[in-house]
Amino acid sequence: MSGDGNVTDRRYPGGTAAPEPDEGTRPGPSEPPATAAGRRGGPHTARTGSRTTRTRLYRRGALEREDFPVEEISDYVDKPDCTVWLDVCDPDSADFDMIAEEFGLHSLAVEDARHEHQRPKLDTYRSHLFLSAYAVAVDPDSGAVGTSELSAFITSNALITVRKGEHCRTEPMVDRWDGSPDLAAHGVGFLVYGLLDYLVDGHFAAVQDLDDRIEQLEDLLFEDSPGEIQAVQRRSFELRKSLVRLRRVVLPMREVVNSLMRRDLHVVSEPMQPYFQDVYDHVLRAGEWTESLRDLVTTVMETNLTVQGNRMNLIMKKVTSWAAIIAVPTAVTGFYGQNVPYPGSGSHAGFWISSALVVVLSLLLFVTFRRRDWV
Repeated sequence: MSGDGNVTDRRYPGGTAAPEPDEGTRPGPSEPPATAAGRRGGPHTARTGSRTTRTRLYRRGALEREDFPVEEISDYVDKPDCTVWLDVCDPDSADFDMIAEEFGLHSLAVEDARHEHQRPKLDTYRSHLFLSAYAVAVDPDSGAVGTSELSAFITSNALITVRKGEHCRTEPMVDRWDGSPDLAAHGVGFLVYGLLDYLVDGHFAAVQDLDDRIEQLEDLLFEDSPGEIQAVQRRSFELRKSLVRLRRVVLPMREVVNSLMRRDLHVVSEPMQPYFQDVYDHVLRAGEWTESLRDLVTTVMETNLTVQGNRMNLIMKKVTSWAAIIAVPTAVTGFYGQNVPYPGSGSHAGFWISSALVVVLSLLLFVTFRRRDWV
């Protein structure tokens, strides 16, 4: 792809020429094209195309076909003026075999796409790139972060997306492509931009949602209700778990987007550079925001523990003060209850003196503690 977005020759990322098809898959001289396409697609392609796939064909920067049968992709992948998008949702083993055969994908890349829980990354192969990323969504009730894994194979004129889970949808990507038809002339870079823009915007929205929840949590820190105290403890722990999970998804995207912008990969043409730079800026902001929120929720948890400690100290101070006040009459009555003669023993005067001491000393301690805010 040239700097102005026009396709000049069919070269794969890395600048290498497209490999020739194997002898076993090249149609013979007398074999009709439809038979060759059917051989490459196979019966699994038809089943997949009618059930779990979406397709799009751009020719010379214009959308020409949409949702056509997957077995017809063979008619377009070898044409330099065509750009193809194939999306497969929750594929099985036969679907992966079809994709690998149709587009000549490396076995290691296909193996990574088969297995879940891959780290967000961008791998470079001779004929294509392999992208692994995640779409995220925050549960509106619990605040838990849900992720859906997405794998993408990027060739010189095709984007193949493999989705797993319910949080990754194709409609937002298609809306972005339809909203910028003037960029379609830049080929597969245009499709990759729409994909990354959708994923990163989802990360940004998740960070914003968690930020709002942390602000609500901060308002509950100094509530005295036992229910609010327990809510702060529980929600702080839940938000920390959500931020840790989001951080694992967001931070590696810096390297992914930055690697895609390398000129030697021939994915991003010169006119598309500003758009990818904008996505990269959003990735940086989302990563920094996630880190700051992670520190903030840690501070909230530590502050909550400190507030609880202060409450406990205040309670112990009041209990100790009242215990000191109660100890006065205990001491006086204990003194006058001894079994030896003392002044006032056996007379009414002793009773009044002891009672007066209990009242006066208790009031004196109460006034003293009250002035120091101990009771």
